[in-house]
Amino acid sequence: MIYKYHVYILTNVTNSVLYVGVTGNISRRIYEHKNGLLEGFTKKYNVKKLVYTEVYSDIKSALSREKQIKGWTRQRKIELINSVNPTWDDLSLL
Repeated sequence: MIYKYHVYILTNVTNSVLYVGVTGNISRRIYEHKNGLLEGFTKKYNVKKLVYTEVYSDIKSALSREKQIKGWTRQRKIELINSVNPTWDDLSLL
């Protein structure tokens, strides 16, 4: 069986908050974020808009990439998002 792991970035309606996460089931995780089912940062700051995602075949690579992106400055994360989604569309709606 081939597994897919997603590193993703979410934001809120005003794009003022960025959240970096990793999951093995992107559709379920986005559903949880959008419906406020996960306690913590994303629920507190209403972070529901998927603006960036990368796919990996192994969890170690995905976790390493998540950690790398989390260590970046806000500006570098914005540049990453802009490189593939310059209009910051909600990718979960496409």
